[in-house]
Amino acid sequence: MTIYLDYQATTPLAPEALAAMRPWLDHKFANPHSPHRLGREAAATVELARDAVAALLPKGGKLYFTSGATEALNWALRCAGTGGIAVLDTEHAAVRDTALWLGTQGRDVQLLPVGLDGVLDGNSALDSGTGMLAAMLVNNEIGVIQPIAELAEVAHTSGALFLCDAVQGFGRIAIPEGPDLIAISAHKVHGPKGIGALWVKDGVAITPFLHGGGQEGGLRSGTLSPALCAGFGAAALLAAKRMEEDAAHVSALWDAALDGLPDGWVINGSIDARYKGNLNIRHDGIDVARLISDLRDIAFSAGSACASGSGRPSHVLRGIGLSDAQAKSSIRIGFGSYTSEEELRDALNRIFRAAREQGRPTA
Repeated sequence: MTIYLDYQATTPLAPEALAAMRPWLDHKFANPHSPHRLGREAAATVELARDAVAALLPKGGKLYFTSGATEALNWALRCAGTGGIAVLDTEHAAVRDTALWLGTQGRDVQLLPVGLDGVLDGNSALDSGTGMLAAMLVNNEIGVIQPIAELAEVAHTSGALFLCDAVQGFGRIAIPEGPDLIAISAHKVHGPKGIGALWVKDGVAITPFLHGGGQEGGLRSGTLSPALCAGFGAAALLAAKRMEEDAAHVSALWDAALDGLPDGWVINGSIDARYKGNLNIRHDGIDVARLISDLRDIAFSAGSACASGSGRPSHVLRGIGLSDAQAKSSIRIGFGSYTSEEELRDALNRIFRAAREQGRPTA
C-alpha cells in the first residue's frame, strides 16, 4: 500500500464529500440552470455549497464557482483592475506565468523578490501605476506563509487591488482580511478535482472571463456541476468543523518529522512563518529522480506537481537563493488529516536510508 505524502499536489477525497456527490452522479442529473422542479433542486444544492465555501472566507464578498484555481487566478488577473501587475517571484505558475504573458500584451509586470526565508518584506514598494498586487497565502512548494494583511495594505496604499492565491491555506488556516480577490480550489481541501472559486470583495469591479449563457451572475458562463459543487461544499463544512483538530494533528506530525531529521538535511524556507503540513528539505548531492523511483510505494515530490517533468530547477527555490544544484536536491513531503505518525516516520526513515545508500560506493 502506498504511503501518500503529497498533500500539496492534491488531497484524498473525504468520504463526506464523496457521499454528498453520489446522488448528483447517479439519479439527480438535472441542469441547475433549468426552471423546472428538478433544476431548482439542483440549483438549491449549488447555493448551499456556495454558502458553505464562502463561510471560510472574509465577509462582504461574492463567491463565483470556476473550474479550478487556475481559472480563478487567470480571471482575476485579466479581468479586474487596470495598470501594471506586481507578483511575488515565488508565486504559483498560474499567477506568475499569467502575469508574464500579460506583460507581452502591454501590461507592466513587476516580480517582487523574497528573502532567504521566502517571505516578502511588508515594506516592499510597488512601481507607480501598479493596478494589482498578487501574493500567495501559503506557498505550494515550501509552505511559507506571507503577511497577507500587510501586503493588502501595501497594495491599497498604492491604489492597487490585492489578489490572494489562498489555495494551500483555505480550510487549513484562517483567511486574513484585506484581499480584494481570493482564489481557492476544492481538491486541496479533500474535495473533488475540477472545481474552484473566485471570491470578489463587494465594490470590486470584474468583467466576464467566459461568455455564453450568462451563468454565475453573468460573469462566468457555463453549466455548473451540482456534484462538484456539493463535494466542494461538504469539504468546506468538514474543514470548518475540524480545522483546530487538523492543525494540532499536522503540528504533531511536523514535530515528529523534525525529530527524525538526520544531519545534512536542511529545511527550505522559513520554519516559523510556515504551514506545518509542508516539509521541503534538501541534501546536497542526492538524485531526487532516483530517490522517487526507488521508493515507488511512497508518494512524495520534487516540488510543484504543475511543473513536474519540465526539467527546470524550481523557480521558488531559486527565488529564495538556492543554486540549481541545491534546488534539484530538494524534496517536498506533504501530510495532513489522513496521515498517521507511524506511516510518516516509516516513510521518512526509508527516504533518508535510500538517500544515504546513494552516497555509498558500489562494489
